[in-house]
Amino acid sequence: MPKKSAIKTSLFAAEEREQKLNRKGDLLFTLNQHVNFVALAAEIDHIAPRPSDKRGGRPPYPTELMVRVLVLQHLYNLSDEALEYQLLDRLSFQRFCGLRHSSTIPDANTLWVFRERISAAGGADALFDAVQRQLQQHGFIARGGQIVDATLVEAPKQHFHKEEKALLEQAATPVDWTPAQRRQKDTEASWTKKHSKSYHGYKLSISADRKYKLIRKRHISTAKEHDTNHFEAVLDRSNTSRDVWADKGYEDQSREQRLNQGSWRLHIQHKAKKGKPPSDCQKRRNTRIARPRARVEHVFGSICAMGGKAIRSIGLARAVFGLSIKAAVYNLRRLCSLKEGGVVPI
Repeated sequence: MPKKSAIKTSLFAAEEREQKLNRKGDLLFTLNQHVNFVALAAEIDHIAPRPSDKRGGRPPYPTELMVRVLVLQHLYNLSDEALEYQLLDRLSFQRFCGLRHSSTIPDANTLWVFRERISAAGGADALFDAVQRQLQQHGFIARGGQIVDATLVEAPKQHFHKEEKALLEQAATPVDWTPAQRRQKDTEASWTKKHSKSYHGYKLSISADRKYKLIRKRHISTAKEHDTNHFEAVLDRSNTSRDVWADKGYEDQSREQRLNQGSWRLHIQHKAKKGKPPSDCQKRRNTRIARPRARVEHVFGSICAMGGKAIRSIGLARAVFGLSIKAAVYNLRRLCSLKEGGVVPI
């Protein structure tokens, strides 16, 4: 007598699997519950209206669908080609984007065109600000002060000859470069050193509120620019507290005096000078600052898990767009964690 198989067939197998996935805590299902993608799409349509389909051909995909696809890309750190494959293969992606019964899906070229179009129109700022408004609608306003910090984001390494470097430093382009070389050479990313290790790319500076660990302000620059240059650019003036924490890289006595006079309460660690070790009082102060300041490392850890410590794009403009969207997607993911964790805004 043949043994019974553990595999059971059912006409409702797909629905049963989805229900089990929901019970196990599917992040995409949670995003669907707490994020208003219609509102995000409306912001994009406002600054970059969809192309007209009067000329014929295949009509453009709905903006809401493309925003969802963009969120997936940054949530899982996928290239355009990898995302196209996952949309064809992965049922949870299809369900999130409303493509379960669609015979077509956005391909890699469609995503690239959408991203370039909204980037040129200021889509990064529009999406980031729209996410901020949704955080406030859920009650998660900036509270408890803020932590300012920066992290290096590596870009594809570039190799230039000595003569090419000299021209690039003068904001000129070598005449013998082919059009393909001009497109593929990143002349804006820069080199810097951190802990005696060299890095090539850009720098993401952020301000995160201490209460909820949500990114409230961000600034993207080349890697060689010092963190302290962007301290005031990322200060969040909407925070209910005037306390600001930062590490020793932001120490600047003249700026601290000026901001303290403007009602800010700065908690910046002391940086020891060569030949002059910090006093016991300064060590104790640094230790007191270290604990609240360390909360920003949780933010960078999550961004790193989403692939945000490296980019595939070339040029500062694309780095600004990609890292701004990455910060917005981090906030959406953090919002889901707060809501699912039962955190009640105070």
